Amino acid sequence: MQWTGLNELREKFLSFFESKEHLRLPSFPLMPAADEASLLLINSGMAPMKKWFLGIETPPRKRVTTCQKCIRTPDIENVGKTARHGTYFEMLGNFSFGDYFKHEATAWAWEFITKVLELPVDRLWVSVYEDDDEAVEIWTKEVGVDPTHIVRLGKDDNFWEIGSGPCGPCSEIYFDRGEKYGCGKPTCGVGCDCDRYVEFWNLVFSQFDGDGNGHYERMEHPNIDTGMGLERLACIMQGVDNLFEVDTVQNIMSHIAKIAGVQYHTNEKTDVSLRVITDHIRSTTFMVGDGILPQNEGRGYVLRRLLRRAARHGRLLGIDRPFLYEVAETVIRENANAYPNLVENKDYIIKVIKVEEERFARTIDQGIELLNAIIDKIDSDIENKTVRGADAFKLYDTFGFPVDLIKEILEERGIGLDEEEFIAKMEEQKQRAREARAAMGDLGWEEDILSDVKEHGNFVGYTDFAAKAKVVAIIKDNQRAEELSDGELGSIVLDITPFYAESGGQAGDGGMLKSDSSFFNVFDCKKSKGGHFVHVGELTAGTLKVGDTVTAAINAGRRRDIMRNHTSCHLLQAALRNVLGDHVHQAGAFYDDNICRFDFTHFSAVTPEELEKVEEIVNRAVLSAIDVEVREMPIDEAKKLGAMALFGEKYGDTVRVCNVPGESIELCGGTHLDNTAKVGLFKIVKESSVAAGIRRIEAVTGRNVLKLISDQEKLMQETASALKVGNPAELPVKAAALNSEMKALQKELDGINSKLAEVQMSNLFDGAQEVGGIRIASISLNGAKVEALRTMGDHARDRNPAAICVLTTVNAGKASILVCCGKDAVAKGAHAGRIVKEFTALCGGSGGGRPDSAMGGTTEIFKIDEAVAQLPAIVGKFIQ
Repeated sequence: MQWTGLNELREKFLSFFESKEHLRLPSFPLMPAADEASLLLINSGMAPMKKWFLGIETPPRKRVTTCQKCIRTPDIENVGKTARHGTYFEMLGNFSFGDYFKHEATAWAWEFITKVLELPVDRLWVSVYEDDDEAVEIWTKEVGVDPTHIVRLGKDDNFWEIGSGPCGPCSEIYFDRGEKYGCGKPTCGVGCDCDRYVEFWNLVFSQFDGDGNGHYERMEHPNIDTGMGLERLACIMQGVDNLFEVDTVQNIMSHIAKIAGVQYHTNEKTDVSLRVITDHIRSTTFMVGDGILPQNEGRGYVLRRLLRRAARHGRLLGIDRPFLYEVAETVIRENANAYPNLVENKDYIIKVIKVEEERFARTIDQGIELLNAIIDKIDSDIENKTVRGADAFKLYDTFGFPVDLIKEILEERGIGLDEEEFIAKMEEQKQRAREARAAMGDLGWEEDILSDVKEHGNFVGYTDFAAKAKVVAIIKDNQRAEELSDGELGSIVLDITPFYAESGGQAGDGGMLKSDSSFFNVFDCKKSKGGHFVHVGELTAGTLKVGDTVTAAINAGRRRDIMRNHTSCHLLQAALRNVLGDHVHQAGAFYDDNICRFDFTHFSAVTPEELEKVEEIVNRAVLSAIDVEVREMPIDEAKKLGAMALFGEKYGDTVRVCNVPGESIELCGGTHLDNTAKVGLFKIVKESSVAAGIRRIEAVTGRNVLKLISDQEKLMQETASALKVGNPAELPVKAAALNSEMKALQKELDGINSKLAEVQMSNLFDGAQEVGGIRIASISLNGAKVEALRTMGDHARDRNPAAICVLTTVNAGKASILVCCGKDAVAKGAHAGRIVKEFTALCGGSGGGRPDSAMGGTTEIFKIDEAVAQLPAIVGKFIQ
């Protein structure tokens, strides 16, 4: 065998299976399809093809080959510590959907590795499922594998299944790396945990349909699903020990080492950091390239964690500036040929990574400061040397502070962490995530309810607003039914429909299904996981049965309003890219008959001047009355025209293109106007932040602009009337005058309150209680601002060094509590932070701070008097 680069290996594999009549498909995005709720990120070669294997959808060809990007993070804590673990990898695969089976799969696998790659046959081994005599027969008698190099293994090793559905035995191909990688045990062989025998290709023979309980029915049309790790194969072909020494990966690591001024294989501690950064920057570059953004939940949280973990290890290497975005350029260059989308989105990828690095640089400084404050409290507590899990989780969850860094710092100070409480908090977060994911589920019933319904609902709504259709299925109370009666809620599937099903951000249509004897009011139209158009609504007259013929008609006025908002959204994105830059990409959208809501990537608030310019550009296109061209074409032709595609979206060979000549051209499956003038007018009503790096614009069009103008005129008239202004145009002058008057009155009131407070403060310590020679006093100054409270507390503390004062104020149902300790009181052991902590705990609040001054708060204001009564006892705990 000859040394072969990773990129060349990928091409050799795909070309080989193209020669075997396989359709080469590009890698699916790392972000699973919107209707795949069970996966956060694509983690195997077959995962994006699940519906093809299950027969829910028809594949483009019965033979397919891919190199699939994959992310797996269960072992993230081990990445770097060993050279085995990584989060990003590429999976080579060849797949058969009811076409060829074991004979061809095994023969082609052996041909590729022995003839194309020229791996030495004497170092190759094959494992088979212990009961799969058929596979043994094929391997030995047809393929020609030495029987002594075939090992039978049990179900845990060589039988692939996940719950119910297609499953079956598998054969794995191993490479013997030699004795120096072995464990030395007499039993060392295929299946041993040591590094000698490396499994690099798994051939799965999906020949059964399992029920998940151990019962298997043989499938009429079995499938083939193979997976071979590209990096693992490269290790074998390049004669290196692990993935971090493979050519393309090593080039990335070398860039990091150069920035850090270190060398690999010279220090285990720096080696760990180099491996972490190398792996994580590969993952993050590909994730951002597929449209995933750093966020605090879901796949965005995985990305943020990877980026921040890499950035932290950069600091451990002595890199005190953002640098990952520079390394991302090397990742893009090393993968440019196989993944051209990385090159197309290079500027955007680098921008996202750099912004997140800069944000983390600020975060980690904040985190260190907060952690030090927590440690200071712990240091003063002789008995308890453990940080609460809740405090650590706040640093981890709210500020993105890595828990391993928290533990490392605590260990250096001899302080423990309540990991049980931390894990409990993590579990609470996971539960919230599970509940959120469940809330994103389907229509409330399992997909197999419609598995026998062949008609999905041929959509004719691009051109027709009404159509004759047949009822092919009825769902009532989450179960299939034969009919609906007057007053019942249900879901209807038709053989033909003009109703657009909610997708791509566009709301589903409403309308009616009408026959001579029934009337069904359609509230909404949704698409099931199997692609059925499901009309959700209520039967308001008659009886509707499966097989009935109905007239299906959408609410045409509402559809036109939706089309106005959808077409204007395309114009909006083009205008934003014009004004803000090409880094703007759609990050989500929603358009119904009321609103056009568009989420986009941008890293700061859009200024009023920029919003005005965007609005002007959109309305210029509207008033230019441009004909909108919507047509289907091959995807390569659409790309040549410059059509924008959604990040992370997987498109077929033929796509639908919405073109507003000279303004916007996008791939889109939604419904659109045929001329921009029909938008009427476009008005931005709100710009806001959705998440880090994502902004949102909400806008209205057509009739909703008229309604907005009418509502604003009414509001101005009512405001003018309330302020006794005859002409609404005089409102700004009137508002300015009232504002000046209010400021003057507030200043006068503050002066009066200050004088009253001084009178009260002058008598503060009259008759005060004493504990250990320290006077204790409290006073309530309800209505006073917190700033005034601090000023008065500082005044009392500085003038009474041997005293402790507690000041409270109540505003809007919440009490603020200030504790101040004079310097003599502090010298005797008083600590304002500990006193306010105990004081507020008695009244259901919390607090903390310095020895001489500390703040707390509570909403249980009725308990404050009880806490005041306990002040002498609280202070007595600290006075020496």
